[in-house]
Amino acid sequence: MELERLIAVQQFLYREARLLDERRFDEWFELFTEDCLYWMPTRYNRLRDGTGEQWPVEAEVEDESGLAYFEDNHRMLRRRIDRLKTGMAWAEDPPSRTRHFISNVEAEDGEAPGEIVARSAFLAYRSRNEGVGEDEDFFSGMREDVLRGDGNGSFQIVRRKIVPDFVVINAQNLSIFF
Repeated sequence: MELERLIAVQQFLYREARLLDERRFDEWFELFTEDCLYWMPTRYNRLRDGTGEQWPVEAEVEDESGLAYFEDNHRMLRRRIDRLKTGMAWAEDPPSRTRHFISNVEAEDGEAPGEIVARSAFLAYRSRNEGVGEDEDFFSGMREDVLRGDGNGSFQIVRRKIVPDFVVINAQNLSIFF
């Protein structure tokens, strides 16, 4: 059963990545629950307190009371997607071409019955405009998703925490989804 659950989670995350890369944002949005949180906390450099310190990643990432690049609920995600359709989202005109790579997927039981915590690594490539290197970005990090069964044999995303590997954003904007 554990292997079947892992494969189901992997297939869900791969499909989700494909929806983003194909710009099928309305279908992607349907993968989120009404009580969802889509959250990308900021990260900062931190020196060790001493050589014996374990140096946990969590010590470099803001908690829920701190700053975040994104802290969107269901309504805000919908607004971001709708804005892309208006022609007024200048950061996405022309639209970004993306490729989302998802790997190192792990799945375990969540705190609530019927929920699964899925951890994965991601690499997102984005290009816009013409010319080599003119407008290309790579984003990497890890995601921690809380998934809930959707009643149709798949899942919905209750919560997504995106932990970037970067501290300084070298991109012109963060207008893509992760």
